[in-house]
Formats: sequence, structure tokens, C-alpha cells
Amino acid sequence: MTPAGDVAAVDEALVEAAAETGAHLAVLYLLHDGDDVLLMEAGLGLPAWGSRPWTRIRLGADAPVVAAVRRDELIWVPGPDAMAREFPGTALAVPYPYAVAAAPIHAGGRVRGVWALTWPAAHPADLSPGELTVINRTSHRIGRALEEAEANGRPIRAVGQPRALAPLPPAHQDDQRAPAALDCLDRFTDGVAAIDIEGHITFCNPAAAELLGLDGTPMQGCLLWDRVPWLRDPMFEDRCRAASIGQQPADHLASHPDGRLIRIRLYPTPTGISLHLTPAETGGPGHGDPVPADGAPLTDSRNLLHVASTLTRALDVGEVVDLVADHVAPVYGVRAMALLVAEGGRMRIAGAHGCAQEVLDHLNGRPVTAPTPVERVMRTGLPLFFGSPEELRQEDPGFARSDDTAAWALLPLTVSEQRIGTCVFGFAHAHRFSAGERAALSALAGLIAQALDRALLYESKDRLAHTLQTALLPVALPEVPGLLTAARYVPATRGVGIGGDFYDLMALEDGSIAAVIGDVQGHNMTAAALMGQVRTAVRAFAGTGADPGEVLRHANRLLIELGTDLFTSCLLAHVDLRLRTFCAASAGHPPPLLCVPERHTDVIDVPAGPLLGIDPDAEYPTLNAPFPPEAILVLYTDGLVEVPGTDLEHRIDTLTEHLARACTEPLPQLTDTLLGLAPSSHQRHADDIAVLLLKHDPSTAAPPS
Repeated sequence: MTPAGDVAAVDEALVEAAAETGAHLAVLYLLHDGDDVLLMEAGLGLPAWGSRPWTRIRLGADAPVVAAVRRDELIWVPGPDAMAREFPGTALAVPYPYAVAAAPIHAGGRVRGVWALTWPAAHPADLSPGELTVINRTSHRIGRALEEAEANGRPIRAVGQPRALAPLPPAHQDDQRAPAALDCLDRFTDGVAAIDIEGHITFCNPAAAELLGLDGTPMQGCLLWDRVPWLRDPMFEDRCRAASIGQQPADHLASHPDGRLIRIRLYPTPTGISLHLTPAETGGPGHGDPVPADGAPLTDSRNLLHVASTLTRALDVGEVVDLVADHVAPVYGVRAMALLVAEGGRMRIAGAHGCAQEVLDHLNGRPVTAPTPVERVMRTGLPLFFGSPEELRQEDPGFARSDDTAAWALLPLTVSEQRIGTCVFGFAHAHRFSAGERAALSALAGLIAQALDRALLYESKDRLAHTLQTALLPVALPEVPGLLTAARYVPATRGVGIGGDFYDLMALEDGSIAAVIGDVQGHNMTAAALMGQVRTAVRAFAGTGADPGEVLRHANRLLIELGTDLFTSCLLAHVDLRLRTFCAASAGHPPPLLCVPERHTDVIDVPAGPLLGIDPDAEYPTLNAPFPPEAILVLYTDGLVEVPGTDLEHRIDTLTEHLARACTEPLPQLTDTLLGLAPSSHQRHADDIAVLLLKHDPSTAAPPS
């Protein structure tokens, strides 16, 4: 099969699935960019102008297609109420009535993407057995096509420019009715027109031609908004998108350049939209969407809701830039952007996308008091718009000299009446910004400013948290002859990046080594402070020569005396390299793992006493186990294995199996391998993770004296 044939097989599967199930939309997404982004590869029934905000979706997004990939299962959303409950972000971004089914696609033993079908909201609450059969069959067909393309050396890769697919033609067409239908429509005094799914004019009766100002001019096959510029209106585009996605009639009230109001009723089908046009008697409530008196395009409030809901997910400046680039640039036609913040009396670039390096160098580090446009916007809080390079060159020659951007919007970033910086948007073509566009871009900058302010605050707290965490954990593990070590702490990434997980390693006076790992409840400064106290207490009591069980008893009593409401799990092991054994005690902590390469890998069932800080009379029994040469002892906290709603023992067994396969790796690499198995390794860590690895390596032991 040719490369075109591989693609055709995928497209044919999508088109046939839509025809068999009666769906009016079908889309295909493939994973891209290290499997953290979905790119739309093909779409049926969704116009290019209407799909721009959703051609690129990150795996952290709140969307059915993302859930299908993450959960590796069919996702069915029967209507807008279910969408609002289960995927509120998508309900805001695509606020139309529809039902959707999204199914993952497997190829080569892994999930490669997802495809989805959309029906009007009148669809029954459940998928029928026939629809489920078609969905399952189509998922397999697409997966096989992807595998065959891969095997033939012609892998299908998403590039972010989805192919527009055509539906199957009707089974029967009555050509004899066409002349009679055209004659009938021409006699209507109301305007009747039709556009295809991409907005090309396919029919226009004389009354519609007069209302649209097309009387006597060629129109067939032309884009409606090219021939009727006053319909190039975000609200009219939104009405067309609503009709196409929801397959329900929609209303729009448009302002003609001569001052008339034209009521447009949209009647959608999967292949296009029929338009019924009549003069509107009044522009009052109940006659469609409001139109400003000056006829300027309206702010598309749905796009702003989409942007607002998207930006709430950003935790750092890089995410703000990525989300604006992914979701704002396609909608507003932005080709380059830069976010500058005022710090220490100078403008610093916090993030940028699509800008030439020479432009960034020119903008970065200039005094806030400079007379140039970016700084003036920051000082005054008033936006500036430049419709051509010549306009900007008069104000700032260095800004416009080296970039092919042709128009710019410089917008103040303001939060709670405090100006924090300037947002720079660049556009590919010279452009005159209308009053409506200026208002929309200014509102957009306000949303970006709030997200940027949150991100800067989060990054500041994160730096403080990591500084504190570094101070509380060992700077470096001690070097012990005969022992190789590796350790890692990974904070939870929601909220302040600090928590109560800890580890430590100390050499004891009798020549043995004490290794400890623990987990204080919580992910805040209180948990971190208590963690420091527990670690200090364990280190102090272990230095007295007490066995692990006795050390945990002393630490338990200390925590109870402190009167804290937080409880702590802890595992302490004394390792004796001369006797090749270790002795361990546990306070409600996950069991350690012991791997002897090429022999066995076991879960060490250390008897678990109560968590520290609960029972003042608690006892902590100990367990002795062999620690032969080349053996690896793995201590970890529950963040590495625990997933709500799953069996913990099964997760630990899975970790043990992976350890057995990877135990020959150097310890730092083995640590990375184990962390890569964490439940949230491909998303954001919901819990802290601490890992401590000890390897008995006689080759590094000190020579006998």
C-alpha cells in the first residue's frame, strides 16, 4: 500500500463509522511531542475555521478525548449536563448541546491516539449495541492501519494541520427535483442561501443576494465572509460553529453597513448550513445577538471563556506561554508573543513564543523608564496598536527591523489595578485593529496577566519550598566502604513543592549503617517542619546504639509529647556489611525490596507497628534478613506505588518485577527507572516520593588492615 493508501485507510474508517452511526462529526487525534500532546489528524464535518482552538490538546486538558487516552477506555458523554459534570473545562470551551464518544487507538502495543464521534444532544442516553460494535471495529481498523504504515516504513505522524474529510454521498439523488426546487426558492421574497462546511457559497436566491449586497456579482464557490466582509464577525462565526457542532438551528442578528439589521437563521446539516435572511424590524431583546452601533466586530465571549478556563491550569510561566500559544494564537491569528515583567526597574522577558532572538535581545533588560512603546504601555497602562512595520519603526526602530511580523498589539498586564508588565502580540499581516478587536485583545491580556501573576507567585513559593526542603534533607549521603548509595526526593507538583517525605543514612559507632525513610502526612510547611524533627530524633536515637525497634519507640514517644495532629510512617534498617545482614523495623511504612541480581527479588515483610504519634505504648518488632554481596536494598515512600482505588500489594509486586529486570543498571539510572514507574510519572505527581537505594559492593570495601 502506498503512503497515500495508508492515510486513505484511516480516513475511510472514520467516514464509514460516521455514516453507520449517524454521527455528524468525526475527528482523529494522534499523540505527539513525547506523548504529551494530541494533534488533530483528520476531521469530518468540522470546518477548519471552527476547529482551530482544538487542533492541539495537551494531556493535562479537561476533555473527553484526553480522558480516553489517559484511562485507555471508551468515554461516553451523552449531553451538555453530563459534560458540565464530568468535563467542566470542555463545557466552557465548547458550550453547545451535543453528545460525544471518544475511543483510544492502540497500535504497536500502546495507545497511539484517540478518535471521536459527535451526535446532536437528542441522541439516546446510551450508545446502542450497533454503535458500540462500529466504534470497536473502527478503533481496530485505525490501529491496524497505523501499524501497517509503521511496518512499511511510512508511519503516519500528526503535524497539526488536520485533513478535512468529505462524508459519503447520499445513496439516491433525484436530479429531476433540482430545477423545480431552484425555481421555488427563487420565488421567495425572503433571502435563502447555503454554504458548505467550510463557508463557501453554494446557493443564493435573488432576495438573499440583495440583502447581502451580492446582486449581480459572481458568488458561487466564494467564501461567504470574503464576499460579505461585514459577516466576518466572531459572533457570527460562533453561531456557525454552534450550528455545526450541535446540529441545531441558531439565530444571529447582523448589522449591514447601510445601518439595516439583518436577521439570519441558520439550519445545519452535516454537509453545510442553510441561511434564512430577513430584515429585522427592531434590534431589541429577543431578536438575536446584540450588535454595537458602530458595526465593529464583537468580542467573542465564548473564546474568552475558553481562554480563561484554559489558563486556570497553568502553574508556571512556561505553561502560561504554552497554553497561550496553543489556544490563543490559533483563534486570534497571533504568530509571535512575548510576556515582559517589571523587575528591579527593568523589563525582563518572562516567556516568549515565535519571536526572533534579535527581537528578544532588543526588548530584554531595558529600563522601565525608557521612552519606547513596550515600557510606555507598562507605565501608563494604555495599550498600543501598530498596524504596519512603518508605524512601529517610527516609535522603536530596533523592534521592527529584524522580524517579519507585520502588525503588533502591545497590551498592559494588570492585576488588581497593579501593572506587572507588558504583553506583546505579533501578527503575520498588516492589520487595522477595529474597536472590537482592541477590546477583545485587552480583555485577553487581563486573563493572561492573572495567570502570569499566579505563575510568578507559584514559582516564587516553589523556589522557597525547594530551598527549605534542601536544608531539611541530607546535602549528600556519606561514603561508606563496601556500599554504593543513591537517593532522590520528588515533591508533589500541586501546590507548594514541599512535603513530609524524608530519608537519611548515617554510619554508627559499631561499624554498621542506619538507613531511614519516612513520610509525614501533608504537603505544607508544617509537615516539612515535623519531618525535620522526626529525622533529627531518629538520627539521635540511632546514634545511641539502640536497635531499630527501640529507636522507633523513642521517636514515637517524642511525637506524642509534641502533641502534633500529623502522623508519620517510618522504616529504619541497620545494615551490617561484615555480617552481610540487615535488621529492620517499620512504623506503618511500605515494605522494602531486596534484589539479588540473577537470583531473586523479594518483598521483605517487615512486621509493621502503628504509625508514629498514635499509641504511646506501641511496640515495633524487628526482622533480620541477609544482605549478600551485589544485593540492592530499596527503601521508598508510598508516593511511588499508591494509587487511590487500586490494590497496594499489586502495585508493590509490579514494582518488584520492574526492579528485577532493571537491577543491573547503575544506581542513579536505576533510581530514575523506578521513579518513571510512579503512578503520576506522565502527569503531575499527586504525592511526594522519596527513594533510597543501597547496594552491597565488596569491590569498594576498604582493604583489610
